[in-house]
Amino acid sequence: MGTRSWLTARVTGLIAGMALAASMLAPASAASAAPASPVAPAAPASSGPAGVGALSAAVQDVVTGKLLWSRALNTERPMASITKVMTAYLVLKAGNLNREITVPAAVTGYVRAHDASNAGLRPGDMLTANQLLYALLLPSGADAAYALAQAYGPGLTSFIARMNAMARLLGMTRTHFSNFDGLPYPTSYSNYSTAANLLTLGRAAMLLPAFRSVVDTRSYRLASGSGHHAYLWKNLNALLTRYPGAIGIKPGYTGAAGQCLLFEASRKGHILIGVTLHSPGSISAINTTDATLILNWAFSLPGE
Repeated sequence: MGTRSWLTARVTGLIAGMALAASMLAPASAASAAPASPVAPAAPASSGPAGVGALSAAVQDVVTGKLLWSRALNTERPMASITKVMTAYLVLKAGNLNREITVPAAVTGYVRAHDASNAGLRPGDMLTANQLLYALLLPSGADAAYALAQAYGPGLTSFIARMNAMARLLGMTRTHFSNFDGLPYPTSYSNYSTAANLLTLGRAAMLLPAFRSVVDTRSYRLASGSGHHAYLWKNLNALLTRYPGAIGIKPGYTGAAGQCLLFEASRKGHILIGVTLHSPGSISAINTTDATLILNWAFSLPGE
């Protein structure tokens, strides 16, 4: 499949998927929303992937937009660092990735206060927006998220408002961002989404070549240069090395969210995107078992 036809197919799939999401979802708040009427997946739940431990999960054909299987598709749950996909998406849509950004002094205290995953950024270092995207998406740097949000808001509050505005634009009607990195702040459940909404976000982000390139990178080394120290960032998404054909996109974890993973894989010309929310496991290791079970099952379906 040529680049242009591949991109056209992805756009077609995104439009189809957003139409599906719109038909399934109605605006709601996390505290008072009545459960949306679920749309039955293509196959009965009993014939879906066995052994999946995630409380919410879904898998979709990217090109056709067909939902292949889901569990608690519209249930709002904390999404942990999958939040950073929206942060990256806004930066990429704004453009000018060669823009130089000075790492704010406040990032050190911010990371320490929240015991957050970070890229080890040094306050005062000057990095491009593109370099900070690697720091954001590979080691899941809350410090990089802070620096980008501060620069592109401009200001943290303005950036978070833009995240929520973009969510509405994409039709993510059961999503709310209370921060730019997925930390349990101001509460453990104030930053939330659904499996359906995160499929929409994932498809939109993976349409951007720069985003696809970053999340498919195993490690990124930045030599010291004028204005910044040297850095080495490794991708926390263990699925990239454990599952043949995996091409992204972002894991996350908090105590309230459990293990979360938004993922995409390609096999024999078929592209699947999936998500798991609140899979079993701890912060010490990314859980790829649920994603592997879901992908193996979905790729085994006739036509996939």
